[in-house]
Amino acid sequence: MSTLPTIDTDPARLARLFPADFSWGFAASAFQIEGAADEDGRGPSIWDTFARRSGAIADGSTGDVACDHYHRYTQDVGLMADLGARAYRFSVSWPRVLPTGTGGVNQLGLDFYGRLVDALLEAGIEPLVNLFHWDLPQALQDRGGFANPEVVGWFSDYAALLASSLGDRVKDWMTFNEPAVFAFMGHADGVHAPGLRHWPTAIRVADNELRAHAGAAKAIRALVDDAKVGMAID
Repeated sequence: MSTLPTIDTDPARLARLFPADFSWGFAASAFQIEGAADEDGRGPSIWDTFARRSGAIADGSTGDVACDHYHRYTQDVGLMADLGARAYRFSVSWPRVLPTGTGGVNQLGLDFYGRLVDALLEAGIEPLVNLFHWDLPQALQDRGGFANPEVVGWFSDYAALLASSLGDRVKDWMTFNEPAVFAFMGHADGVHAPGLRHWPTAIRVADNELRAHAGAAKAIRALVDDAKVGMAID
């Protein structure tokens, strides 16, 4: 009878299999960790709306407090540093910096991400900025959201705002986290925000996400020298 091969599970030995310059790190999304949903000028997102819909979330959880990262980010950065992290990918809450999605900028929101980036750099952790992890401003959803072709301009302007604010310290940028999940689970299956069940809309959303990615990448590269821009594919 053949025996199964031994599988090495020792983290230290496994880590040595990676190149010396490989960056171990963490990733998180704004809605899932920040909390402070109604503080310092943040506007509502589609996930705030969806989480309050009866039956949408099994246990009724919301993002109102979450991990309270908005108030505890220095502690969180310290924990990452203690664990040896060399990189951290975080998403920006679009409605925290642009409460209605376009127009008036919320400086308190921008300042928060500036402080977070500074804390990461001081701890020796490279910041990677993700522009969109599904928390579209509710005000833009009310105007059609990502099914509206105007979203390409909205998103490009949002990207330019963040690049102008953080581009002197951040070189790695991500436009979308899992764009297909947002398009189809949110607009065809209806199990994610905004909770729609309409396949033609989901297809339009997916198409506009790609167009918005191109517009945002162009905006970032125009403002940030040597910027690296990509997306997290599903």
